[in-house]
Amino acid sequence: MKKNENNRFEQVYVQGKLTSLEIWVDKETGVNYLFRQSGYAGGLTVLLDKDGKPVITPVEK
Repeated sequence: MKKNENNRFEQVYVQGKLTSLEIWVDKETGVNYLFRQSGYAGGLTVLLDKDGKPVITPVEK
């Protein structure tokens, strides 16, 4: 996949092929998202910590 510095989201983790888990980080807010794909179906949700708060990666500006 070609990296483009103008993309707002960055993929930081991938596991699996046909059934996959991915973690994406919003480069503006630092919020982490979990994407789950299986065949033609998929879903996206905010990744939460043990207290139910969004996982946030520090963002360099």
